[in-house]
Amino acid sequence: MPELPEVEALAAYLDAHVAGDVVAGVDVVAISVLKTFDPSVDALAGLTVAGVVRRGKFLDIDVDGLHLVVHLARAGWLRWRDGSGPPVKPARPGKGPLAFRVRLASGASMDLTEAGTQKRLAVYVVRDPGEVPGLAALGPDPLADDFTVAVLSTLLEDAGRSQLKGVLRDQKRIAGIGNAYSDDVLHAARLSPFAPASG
Repeated sequence: MPELPEVEALAAYLDAHVAGDVVAGVDVVAISVLKTFDPSVDALAGLTVAGVVRRGKFLDIDVDGLHLVVHLARAGWLRWRDGSGPPVKPARPGKGPLAFRVRLASGASMDLTEAGTQKRLAVYVVRDPGEVPGLAALGPDPLADDFTVAVLSTLLEDAGRSQLKGVLRDQKRIAGIGNAYSDDVLHAARLSPFAPASG
């Protein structure tokens, strides 16, 4: 599952490559991936990508004020094509892991893929990122400048007797830390995952 560092790196890479490009079209290959209907994905066509940021484990692609928000879930990933290779084959439902494609005027494209049988990859097109249920409930971001030791201490105290690992993974408390990185954090701090958060 892509976690905070992977999604952060992906957002930075995409921002450097797509900002200023124009959306030529969108192909919804697996309808289950699309979680919103208004505005339509077709509303993105002809609009310019303003930038890409990470919010927790979500990618937020700002397209002239509309937001294409992506959650990669357990087995999703974004494959970038710069347009210099052979032309991409037309998207065909039910053929391979491709779920969603954004085609850009430069010839580049972003393919959202998902392996496995549990299809949880999620794509939202919204006017405000706060309309995405998972985004609206996110806690503070651990990479933000204002995430200090004092902020972490308060979060842990407020969690009371809850297990430390569960608190670190709770997206409503701290945005972006998942199973693997909570283990890494606890190992580096030499703390038991079962210890109470306020202990």
